[in-house]
Amino acid sequence: MVGKKITTKQKGTFNVAIIGLGHLHPRSYMSLFKIIPETKVTCVMEKDIGLREKFCNDFGIAGYDDLDLLLAKEKPDIAAIFLPHFECPEAAEKCAAAGVHLMVEKPMAADMKGAQRIVTTAKKHNVKVTTGYCWRLHPVAKEIKRLIGSGVIGEVIGGEGRCAAGRLTRYIDGHSPWMLEKAKSGGGPMYNLGVHWIDLCRMILNDEVCEVSGRNVKVNKVYDIEDNSFAHLRFRKGAIIALDISYTVPDSFPYGRDLYIAFRGTKGVISWAPAYEGQKDILNICSDNPEFAGSPNRKIEFELQPVQGYSGFMGKEYIKAFINSIVTGKEPPITGDDGVEALRVVEAIYRAANDKKWAEIKK
Repeated sequence: MVGKKITTKQKGTFNVAIIGLGHLHPRSYMSLFKIIPETKVTCVMEKDIGLREKFCNDFGIAGYDDLDLLLAKEKPDIAAIFLPHFECPEAAEKCAAAGVHLMVEKPMAADMKGAQRIVTTAKKHNVKVTTGYCWRLHPVAKEIKRLIGSGVIGEVIGGEGRCAAGRLTRYIDGHSPWMLEKAKSGGGPMYNLGVHWIDLCRMILNDEVCEVSGRNVKVNKVYDIEDNSFAHLRFRKGAIIALDISYTVPDSFPYGRDLYIAFRGTKGVISWAPAYEGQKDILNICSDNPEFAGSPNRKIEFELQPVQGYSGFMGKEYIKAFINSIVTGKEPPITGDDGVEALRVVEAIYRAANDKKWAEIKK
């Protein structure tokens, strides 16, 4: 079946189906879909009757325990898929075959081959696909990319990224214990959190990772995934980025997250500790560039518009950008191929950790 062709005359409300509720994010996405005029969530598919009935009652939508039945009866325009990672490719194939556009929660699959399956099926059925690397759309991230591109810090030599979010127990509390099973999720925090910073560095540096090193540290004694993952990413143009990705962060951290990203170049440094769903962010810049003469150390404050829902402002922009890509026929700012590339790097990090040596990345 050929995918639905959306023209500007058809622009209006896009009916959204939520696929899977055993995840931390579906409820917070509902707030975003509600405030975007072009989207309306009409139905949900979830096999767990308790999760399904409560969600349907809370939001006044239809519920199904079978995806094929939902697709046949509801005929949604967009599927927002929040299934366990290993189940996402099959669900995406069914949705795409029905002409439904795909919003697949990152990392899209439990491995790179699964993510590639989703990209392939989207192309086959002429539907759009995106995944949740919405940090690309944060105003600070865009400004970092602009400043680096303009040469403010010179040639980028190195950098670092830290992403620590909550503890393992949050997945138990959030009805997603599958996240702690390697066969279903793919692995630990590098699969679920590190992919954000991998993708963001690819975007900011406009470059691809060519070699990695990695080490995984397992603290817990109960689950078969590691709690912490460390890596170095070498990019083709020479920059080396160090990553510290973790499920072990004190509860006292704001929003339960310890976030940081920085880039160092031959003429300066840019650093940012994101506030996540907060509204004020500060970008720190230190530069020897002549444009910064007289004031080489600067702080830029960003007052973000308050938005309730997953990832706040950037979450809203993520959905709006995808709707625009459907209407215009253009590629979304976050593509399925971006999801594939992030997992390509993650799998190389795991190879490096297992072999205890740097691993080369080849396409």
